Amino acid sequence: MNLSDKSHKSSLKPLYLTAYKQGIFKQRIQKGKELLKNCSLCPRSCEIDRYQEPGTVCKTGRLARVSSCFPHLGEESCLTGFRGSGTIFFGSCNLRCVFCQNWDISHTNTGKEVSPEELAFKMIHLQDIGCHNINFVTPSHVVVQILEALPIAIEMGLRVPLVYNTSIYDSNTSLALLNGIVDIYMPDFKFWSKTSAKRYSNAPDYPEIARRNLKLMHQQVGDLVLDEHGIAKCGLLVRHLVMPEHMDDTRQILYFLAKEISQDTMVNVMFQYRPEGKVSRKSYPELNRFLTRSERVRATELAKEVGLTRFA
Repeated sequence: MNLSDKSHKSSLKPLYLTAYKQGIFKQRIQKGKELLKNCSLCPRSCEIDRYQEPGTVCKTGRLARVSSCFPHLGEESCLTGFRGSGTIFFGSCNLRCVFCQNWDISHTNTGKEVSPEELAFKMIHLQDIGCHNINFVTPSHVVVQILEALPIAIEMGLRVPLVYNTSIYDSNTSLALLNGIVDIYMPDFKFWSKTSAKRYSNAPDYPEIARRNLKLMHQQVGDLVLDEHGIAKCGLLVRHLVMPEHMDDTRQILYFLAKEISQDTMVNVMFQYRPEGKVSRKSYPELNRFLTRSERVRATELAKEVGLTRFA
């Protein structure tokens, strides 16, 4: 199933409703459950039986852990709209960057384990209070748990778009499970160089995987589509967090988006980097500062120079 289908874009109905009618969830969930027994649902491929113990890096077992659930008014305007983006923050993370801006959530595994039914109720609550979408934050390690909850939520009346808000360190397997179900992919493409990815996330394969995944995501959902009110309904929205001393990564990433994904890619070039997590230690002196004005200006110039025209 591919969201580039024009009939779907014209209807602006969530993809997962079609998937549900076609009986796709049952097969996907069963496959996902089997994969949890020897986990390779992210590129770490720790091969842990998550029915018995937590994953090596994500520290998450059979059930998803939810850290918070609320209408987020600080996301991109096309997501927050008038009533907020219905964010569900999952505890822990499979990438665990040393500078993470949500350190308390991603590295300490805070939150409460929830059953599929409880996760479904959270989705419905966010929809009922008016949120424009359900925004799964750091979901790469709980794809199966999300899939289990969705049919329950659909039967309860879920009808708003689903946002997959990810570090983009996702496996082919996970994206295949999500194909035809996720409406909006929102990856944060962090590093272009293997050296940076290794140093800050212990994931030297991250750049290659991110490039592959961006192509897969775009194949599934296409460029971002907005309704008449400017609210996102389907498509790809890419974030890039600009970091100190990493302007070459920024240049390469923006060029890749314009030339190998689409010049119509909606991009948020983010300047809210701040020293967090481990970067205040002597091991990461290059990141232990805020961005300069010249860095912010240069990143903005680069985005336009490469031919990108849509900015969130």
